[in-house]
Amino acid sequence: MSQRTPLFDAHLAANGKIVDFAGWEMPINYGSQIKEHEAVRTDAGMFDVSHMTAVDVRGEGATAFFQKLIGNDVAKLGFEGKALYSGMYNPEGGVIDDLIVYRTSWGYRVVVNAGTTAKDLAWMAPVAAEFHVELTPRRDLAMIAVQGPNAIAKAKAAKPEAAALIDGLQVFQGLPLGDWFFARTGYTGEDGLEISMPAGEAIAFWNALLAAGVAPAGLGARDTLRLEAGMNLYGNEMDDAVSPLAAGMGWTIAWEPAGRDFIGRAKLEAEKAQRAAGATLLKQVGLVYEGKGVLRGHMRVVTAAGDGEITSGTFSPSLQVSIAMARVPLAVKVGDAVEVDVRGTLQPARVVKMPFVRNGKKVFE
Repeated sequence: MSQRTPLFDAHLAANGKIVDFAGWEMPINYGSQIKEHEAVRTDAGMFDVSHMTAVDVRGEGATAFFQKLIGNDVAKLGFEGKALYSGMYNPEGGVIDDLIVYRTSWGYRVVVNAGTTAKDLAWMAPVAAEFHVELTPRRDLAMIAVQGPNAIAKAKAAKPEAAALIDGLQVFQGLPLGDWFFARTGYTGEDGLEISMPAGEAIAFWNALLAAGVAPAGLGARDTLRLEAGMNLYGNEMDDAVSPLAAGMGWTIAWEPAGRDFIGRAKLEAEKAQRAAGATLLKQVGLVYEGKGVLRGHMRVVTAAGDGEITSGTFSPSLQVSIAMARVPLAVKVGDAVEVDVRGTLQPARVVKMPFVRNGKKVFE
């Protein structure tokens, strides 16, 4: 049976078109995906992300727990609220999930993806037992992401009692205010906030954001925005069988100190050495399309070094051209011309460095 977030009635009131997403009834758009995308790039838009799960982690062993569980190192979180992005890997080096961890006054808060929540919690449980830490999934919370150049100002207008806290947030920091949690993070390539609150207060806050001029935005715009920003989507760019080194996540792995034995480290170190030695492996790149049609996931990419595959593709509303993220052979370089198999016809594309768009502006050359 599909699940509904605390904001479901608000989506219906805003004429949201409801679809199934990872077992949740969520809005794909509210009438125009393009307008919702443009609202985030030029002003402010908001997304219901309550289907994701925040998990609070408490106990003296919490730091050691995360140092084994994930590829990045929480020891780098030097002050309360500081956050980091990481992957959580299996022993074979595949990506179980990607997540954000915040250092908090009680320990840590980690936010995991909707479609992987049950799998993640089952994976985390025995590691938590090993380090004697307590995991508390915060299913009592709703979450709203407010994104765009005017997002912070409009969020403060909707929640004025939080204005001082919001003003003090650094990028990639999150802090509580009572039962609420304000994080200066997002999934769009724009500045903004991801805000957690008690489920019963979500609709009132949603309506306050509406009154402040924030546009509702659905899953469709969320996908085009994150792709323009070069941000991975679990199940597309990565999964249990895909290495973070093939998914453009190598920068999130903290190899030092050498003695930190996070799960999957041995396999990933071996793969890292193979890559350095020139093995025939894949890496993640961006593609800008120069042919006819629109790039889509699973299309074959033909290069001089061998074939690759598109993991996500779309028509970019900001750039007015089709773009994609793809896995291609290591020998492929930025600037190379490649071809994409579009319904049996090879069409031209160009390899670029991601992101495609950041803070509303074209980034690649």
